[in-house]
Amino acid sequence: MKAIEVPEIDGAFLLEPTPHTDERGFFCRTFDAEVIRSVGLDPNAFVQDSVSRTVRGVVRGLHLRSGAGEAKLVRCSHGKIFDVVVDLRPASPTYRNRAFFELSGDTQRTVYIPAGCAHGFQSLTETADTSYRIDRPHDPSEDVTIAFDDPEFAIPWPLPVTSMSPRDREAPRLAEVLKLQRG
Repeated sequence: MKAIEVPEIDGAFLLEPTPHTDERGFFCRTFDAEVIRSVGLDPNAFVQDSVSRTVRGVVRGLHLRSGAGEAKLVRCSHGKIFDVVVDLRPASPTYRNRAFFELSGDTQRTVYIPAGCAHGFQSLTETADTSYRIDRPHDPSEDVTIAFDDPEFAIPWPLPVTSMSPRDREAPRLAEVLKLQRG
């Protein structure tokens, strides 16, 4: 497994495993504490694992946490997703940059998303299972959602959006979220 810096998002990494493939299928390591340490992260900081199953065309996000934020490792364990990260840390040299990834069960690549970055994805396959390893217990009172179609980000979602949660569908644009936080 190797860690590759994501140039568009300061502090983000793409973790690429080395699958061992044969006629039976494949085997690969999806988390390696030494690789995580090698890029200056604490592998013991991750306290919660979650998984979502999403059907083709559904968009989840853009989500982030207020307060101290939330760093996470995101991997598509089955199927394929179009994954989006937006840097919303005002002091970051990559503030308001965005990065896109195709994550899939075939590659088992993982994206490390620093706290303060928004995240969302769209399922590109009939079903996609997405795994999250998070560095803080979830607190719903800190949930922040930003409109997936905010023109400021101009995210090129690859498929027509087939469904969203009401929270995601009704999410405000970034400008409104920032105004409320200053408020």
